[in-house]
Amino acid sequence: MTIQTTDVEQRVKAIIEPWKGKKGGLIPILQGVQHEFGYLQEDAMEIISRELRIPTAEVYGVATFYAQFHLKPRGRHIIRICRGTACHVRGSLKILERVKEILKIEENGTTDDLRFTLEPVACLGACGLAPVVMINDVTYGRLTPDGIKPILDKHE
Repeated sequence: MTIQTTDVEQRVKAIIEPWKGKKGGLIPILQGVQHEFGYLQEDAMEIISRELRIPTAEVYGVATFYAQFHLKPRGRHIIRICRGTACHVRGSLKILERVKEILKIEENGTTDDLRFTLEPVACLGACGLAPVVMINDVTYGRLTPDGIKPILDKHE
C-alpha cells in the first residue's frame, strides 16, 4: 500500500528541498510557499514544520512577525490607502471609508470574490500627491471620495 501525498504537500516539499539540512532556510521557504499559493495556509505550515523538524509554533512565529507574510487569502488587487499626515489632512480617511462602503469590507479585509484586499498603510511616500492610494503598483494621487469608484471599476 502506498501513501498518497496531496498536491499541496508535493508543492511544499519541492520548495523545501533545496533548503533541507541548511540553516536560515525558513524565511525563503515561507516566501516560496506564499508565492506558490498566495498566502501561508495552515497545512503548508504544518508540512514545513514536519519537514524541517522544527516546532509549528516557530514557523507561525516567523510568519506572524514579518509583515510580508499573510495567513489568509488576499485579493488579486491590493489597495493601499495612505494614512500619513499629509494624506490624512487632505482627506484620506474619507476615501478609506468610501472604499469600505463600496467593497463592503473592513480594513485589512478581502472581498468574498478575492478581487480586492484593503490595506491602510502608514505612508506611501508620495506626500506631494496627497491623498494617495496605490492599487497593486500603480499610484493614484489627489483623490476624492467620489473619484475612487471609477478607479476600482477598472480593476477586474
